[in-house]
Amino acid sequence: MSPQREWFEKNYYETLGVSESASDKEIKKAYRKLAGDLHPDKNPGNAAAEEKFKDVSAAYEVLGDEAKRKEYDDVRAMGARGGPGGFSFNVDDMSGSGGLGDILGSMFGRSGRGPAGRGGSAAGVGPRRGADIEAQLTVDFADAVNGIETSLFLTTDAQCSTCHGSGSRPGTSPKVCSNCGGRGVIDDNQGFFAMSSPCRVCQGNGVTVEYPCDTCRGSGIEKRPREVKTRIPAGVKDGQTIKLKGRGAPGRNGGPSGDLLVQLKVMGHERFGRSGDNLTVTVPISFADAALGGTIDVPTLDGSTVTLRIRPGTQPGSRHRVKGKGITRSTRQGDMEGDLIVTVDLIVPTELNDAQRAAVEAFAAATTVEATQET
Repeated sequence: MSPQREWFEKNYYETLGVSESASDKEIKKAYRKLAGDLHPDKNPGNAAAEEKFKDVSAAYEVLGDEAKRKEYDDVRAMGARGGPGGFSFNVDDMSGSGGLGDILGSMFGRSGRGPAGRGGSAAGVGPRRGADIEAQLTVDFADAVNGIETSLFLTTDAQCSTCHGSGSRPGTSPKVCSNCGGRGVIDDNQGFFAMSSPCRVCQGNGVTVEYPCDTCRGSGIEKRPREVKTRIPAGVKDGQTIKLKGRGAPGRNGGPSGDLLVQLKVMGHERFGRSGDNLTVTVPISFADAALGGTIDVPTLDGSTVTLRIRPGTQPGSRHRVKGKGITRSTRQGDMEGDLIVTVDLIVPTELNDAQRAAVEAFAAATTVEATQET
């Protein structure tokens, strides 16, 4: 429900007979009593009671809803500050999601938000924050694990290198807007209300450019390639977004720059995988190692190897943990260290020499004799 003009004119608290600090329970109780007394079924043909019933229902529709009640209170509080002679609002000075600028904007067909783009502030003569810029960066698996210093090469909006953001040709300066007198806003009197909106002549900047810069054509902004150096922290994941504060589009009228949002795409590795902060790898072992146990060499991501002892009777597909050889990631609580998870895979030879064949046949015969004896 959008706020209505009658919010300024009607006191719903008086309609329900409760104080402005009344609890939700007190409001509901007062409504039920009044609605019961004034219901048309109890007052057939009584036009006055029917009208009061409508007023009570309208009051409860607002005060009985937490969000609507807050909007109602905000609107009336702002109206009270306007004084008895009327209200004077600048919609664009009250921007923000759910703020009074949005409320009044929905009432009068205006928005309390400016055109500065995502993260930008409302239009007006004051400083405006630059828009956020999104970019993508592909990194190798090992670089994502260990971290890397790299550069992004972008073509984005930047402050004009010729006029340094003023929009005016070198040797000239912007002039105060004659339409709004440099305020950046125009008052629009609507009887009881006095609304303000951005000046259409200067677009809310408060100044006009008489001799536009040849490079940026008066905007103060030009597109140009630039290099952004950054450090990708260790342990980043595929799809993760890193925010580089202040590296986005330039602000207007002295406002701060937006942010650069870098979405990471991590390439796969031919041998290693990842599970949270753990690295994973599969290592082949022989039947003899699996049956008798022993030690095997396990590769690590940095190119070295570690020794892993496996027990006799190790089964193919079993998983083994090498502590501290995973991903080290810095957090507010300190460094978080993952492990290397090793999955063993049994090698079955495709060819056997005479000695190997004899050994396997002897093992098979012994296994058959043992199984016969057990039965």
